Amino acid sequence: MQTLYKAIAELRKTRIVENSSLVANEKAWSLMDEDMQEIFMTSAGAAIDMVLELEPRMAEVDSDELTLEFQKNGQGVKGDVRDIVIKRKNIEWEIGLSIKHNHDAVKHSRLSHKLDFGNEWFGMPCSDEYWEAVEPVFDLLKQEKNYGTKWSEIADKSQKVYIPLLQAFIDEINRANEKNQTMPRKMIEYLIGIEDYYKVVSKDSKRLTMIHTFNMHDTLNKPAKNKVSAITVPIVKLPTRLVALEFKPGSDNTVEMYLDNGWQLSFRIHNASNIIFIALTVLRL
Repeated sequence: MQTLYKAIAELRKTRIVENSSLVANEKAWSLMDEDMQEIFMTSAGAAIDMVLELEPRMAEVDSDELTLEFQKNGQGVKGDVRDIVIKRKNIEWEIGLSIKHNHDAVKHSRLSHKLDFGNEWFGMPCSDEYWEAVEPVFDLLKQEKNYGTKWSEIADKSQKVYIPLLQAFIDEINRANEKNQTMPRKMIEYLIGIEDYYKVVSKDSKRLTMIHTFNMHDTLNKPAKNKVSAITVPIVKLPTRLVALEFKPGSDNTVEMYLDNGWQLSFRIHNASNIIFIALTVLRL
């Protein structure tokens, strides 16, 4: 946000929107050590020139005001994964940035004894067959927790937890796909977001900042009055069908999904504080 403001404010009227997210982020920033602050500022600086080239309307000299705003966390739950939204109200234009540090994972979504992932991900409540399949697994985890057993102490987790949970997950996805073939599109929109955006990923070990484009609805990369970007951002085609969903060869905790239009998803199950999570990685080949 600081780097964006500094770069754009020199070119046009710019304002940072004051809200609770700004206050929270300023507080977190003030608690960060100077070395980490420097890394973040360097990473941000590496991305700004490219974003400005991709989006000529950001630097366009005009009389209207450009605003920079941190999104509230609740927007991510609703499917809008953008961290920063950049707007010009006079021309009804906006773009968003999603900021990642040292990872590309899309979401860490939970599987639990009561969380209905089907309803949350693609608007189709999980079936009775799914709940019957996962109930013994979560009953076991609850029992072990009551005994005070540590996660590392649970014997044969592959056969007792990983495989049955993921098999139930696979079966439920297949059932949902048979009922409604818009499921693949809805799942991708839930995972990567319902709004177009640029994902800026800082990887410290490689001293690298990468920019990924998610232009599903053709709202990115629009020309300004006197400039067209030298770089063309392609429109992303969302999937229309599920091609394959199966365990990754040689793995007991990872499932791979292949969709048309070049989409590949990886679901890796892991735990944190006795809660089961699925870490999702989305690739578009």
